[in-house]
Amino acid sequence: MPSLEWSRVPVGPEARRWVTRGNCKTVLVIVHTVTSGQRLLEAVQLVQSDLRVQVLFTVAKDVFNNGVEEFVESLGGGMVLPWQQAVNERFDLAIAASLGSVHEIRAPLIVMEHGAGFNKLVPRTPGRRVVGARATYGLDPQRLLRDGAVIPDAIVLPHLTDLARLARECPQAVPSAEVIGDPIYDRLAVSLDDRALYRRALDVRPRQKLVAVSSTWGTESLFGKFELLNRLVRELPASAYKVVALLHPNIWSAHGARQVRAWLADSQRRGLQVVQPKDEWLGVLIAADWVIGDHGSATLYGAAIGRPILLARFPSEDVDPSSPSGDLAAIAPRINRYQPLATQLTRAAVALKPEDYQRIEERLTSAPGQFHRNMRRLMYRLMNLRQPASIPVATPVPMPFLTPYHGG
Repeated sequence: MPSLEWSRVPVGPEARRWVTRGNCKTVLVIVHTVTSGQRLLEAVQLVQSDLRVQVLFTVAKDVFNNGVEEFVESLGGGMVLPWQQAVNERFDLAIAASLGSVHEIRAPLIVMEHGAGFNKLVPRTPGRRVVGARATYGLDPQRLLRDGAVIPDAIVLPHLTDLARLARECPQAVPSAEVIGDPIYDRLAVSLDDRALYRRALDVRPRQKLVAVSSTWGTESLFGKFELLNRLVRELPASAYKVVALLHPNIWSAHGARQVRAWLADSQRRGLQVVQPKDEWLGVLIAADWVIGDHGSATLYGAAIGRPILLARFPSEDVDPSSPSGDLAAIAPRINRYQPLATQLTRAAVALKPEDYQRIEERLTSAPGQFHRNMRRLMYRLMNLRQPASIPVATPVPMPFLTPYHGG
């Protein structure tokens, strides 16, 4: 666990006395959750090797903080500042993928989305009547403004349509918006040619089909209605199908890894394989023959790379109908509890219309292949630093890894 003791180096009043490389631009990475931390690494890697830059991390308070400190520690020796020190220092740049408490940080601030676009509506407050339309989470004034002023210096958007949505919901924030693209889409796109390698990494046999089952968090998610995972491994023969579950890190954070593993144990004994919360999961989408999901980001990314999608859950009342998720819900088939799953999978593959999913792909980013170049340009501009001569490009996603099940 990161120490609560304030660091004297590489920041602080006496830091110059102790550092080896002086006069570095300081970049603070504000991690709220495992999900946001994973997303922020796409930006961190654009500056971390620059000898003129010092990257530091801090953990901001969040309801899903459980597991975040371990995630930061797993990054391999990153310098971690206690939150209270972070809000008392000045930095040349700060970057976050969530907005909680970021107004306390003293630095030019970039905020990026932590998933595939802006899809979910602002949650209802229990016991409080909703007046008027609900705003889109992440584009709403409640999070972007404080005392009437825009909090971020730069709001990273994946698509031009998001700029129009922002103009409707929080027009004061439009001057801070930057259409940059989507890093995950870009990395998936350059990984597609190596699909056979990703399938081999997951030990998918030549005659097997891979079913990726993705769940976001919350009671209206796929995992919120748990029966499907058991049904999949009961109905689909292991000789013909490999079933891999991708559970949102917030599920593990909210309930605890021990409890989630206990809930999954029976399904794992029947052959279900589970990607652990800090392990690489994007390669599973590359390898998959189908994605069964809900209103989470993994389902959208699966559709964007052309995988047949079946929706097990989709709470339409909580999703912006004009979002990419709303578009997907209009065309993707739903799981039918009364029909054999193998039949439904076959039907989804046969009925797939590439032009339908191409619309989902086009809605995720209006700058395909350009995120890393655009994002680095923005970061260096805010640091007032000349960019390196090299041109950053999207790299293939890492090979996935499945932890063997050793339960009883």
